[in-house]
Amino acid sequence: MCSNDLRLDLRGEVGRGTFVRAAGPAPVPALAEPTGAKVDLELSYPLIPEQGTLLAAGMERLLRPDVLDAALGPGRVTGTPAAREAAAALLAAPGWRPAPESVLFAGNGRQAIAGAVSALVPPGGRLAVEALTYPVIKGIAARLGVTLVPVAADEHGLRPDALADAHRAAPLGALYLQPTLHNPHGTTMPWQRRVEIAGALERLGLDAIEDRVWAFLPEDGPQPLASLAARRTVLVDSLSKRLAPGLSLGFAVPPAALAGRVAAALRSGAWGPARFALDAATGWITDGTVEEITRAKRADAAARQEIVAERLAGAVRSGPSSYFCWWDLPPQWRAETFVAAAARRGIAVTPAAAFVVGTAAAPRAVRIGLASPPLETLSHALTVLADLATENPDDIPLD
Repeated sequence: MCSNDLRLDLRGEVGRGTFVRAAGPAPVPALAEPTGAKVDLELSYPLIPEQGTLLAAGMERLLRPDVLDAALGPGRVTGTPAAREAAAALLAAPGWRPAPESVLFAGNGRQAIAGAVSALVPPGGRLAVEALTYPVIKGIAARLGVTLVPVAADEHGLRPDALADAHRAAPLGALYLQPTLHNPHGTTMPWQRRVEIAGALERLGLDAIEDRVWAFLPEDGPQPLASLAARRTVLVDSLSKRLAPGLSLGFAVPPAALAGRVAAALRSGAWGPARFALDAATGWITDGTVEEITRAKRADAAARQEIVAERLAGAVRSGPSSYFCWWDLPPQWRAETFVAAAARRGIAVTPAAAFVVGTAAAPRAVRIGLASPPLETLSHALTVLADLATENPDDIPLD
C-alpha cells in the first residue's frame, strides 16, 4: 500500500498499548450502525443484558441505612471476615482453595498485579513475562522501574527451559504469566506444562504472579499453578470480567511468607479496595449472583466463539470459551496496515505490537476482542474482516 496518501495516527493508551488508526475524514462504515460509529473489537469487557437486574437486588441491600453506614467506611487490604470467606469460595478451583485469611484485596485486578510486582521485584529488577503478554503489565513495570524480560513460549505456553536460561543470564525477581486463557492468544496451558513450570520455580528459587482474571470461563480447566507451587505463587484475580469494570474488586492470594510484603505494597501504592465495592461484592458472591452471571457469560463466550468458527474458520487461535482470539494474518498484510484498513471500515482491532515485550519484531497478527458488540454486529464485523483479509492491500482504494 502506498503510504504517501494514507496518514496513520500512532496513539498510546494507558492499559491498552500503542495502536495505529487511519487519520483524516471518517470512512462510511461498512456495518449497519450510525454513521461514524466504531465496532470495538479491541476491549473485552463482557456484559450480558440481564446482569443489571441481577446486580440491582444486591444494591438494594446496601442502601439500607445500617448497612450503608458500614459500606461508606474505609476499606482495608485485608477486607472483612465476610469478604475473605466469600472471596475464598469464589476463587476456589478443583484441587485448590485458598485459606480465607490469605486473601488480600485491591481496587481492581490491575492494582492487584501492581501490588504483587511491587512486592516481588525491586526498582531496577527484572520481571520475566511471556514474549507476548497482557499490555497492562508493560505500563505497570515501567512505572515501578522494573525491566520486563521476554521468555519464549510454544503451543503449550511459556517454556521452562527458556525461563531457566533467562534467570541464568541475569537473576530474575519474579515471573508474571497467564496460564488460563492467555491474553492475547486465548489458549490454556496444559496440566503437564504447569507441573514443569512449578518445578522450575522451585529449582530456580523464583516466585510467580499467576493472573487468573479469565479463568472463570472454562468450567473444566486445569488446576491453578498456585496449587502446584503454593510456596512460590501469588495468585491475582478480579471481578472486572466476571461482573463489570465499573464496580470492580481485585484479589491477591500470596503464600504466607510473602503476605506481609504484598499487603504492604498494596497499602503504600494506595491500591486498596473501596469499602462500598468490597461489601457489594461480598453480597453478590454469597447470594449466588456472581455465579449466575458467570454461567451466563460462559454461554455468551461460547456463542461468540461459534461465530468466530463460522466467519474465520481455521484462521485464528483461541480457546472454546475465550472472549478474544489471535489472528495470524495472510502474508500480504502487515498488522498496522490491516488495522488501518479495518478502521476505515468502522472496525477497531489491536495489532500484535501492543502485546510484544522487548525489541523483537511484532508478528503479522491482530487480536480480536469479542465481548463488546451484539452477536449480530460481531458476526457482520468478522465477515467484513474475513473479506478484507483476502484482498491485496495495494488494491484497496485510499478514499
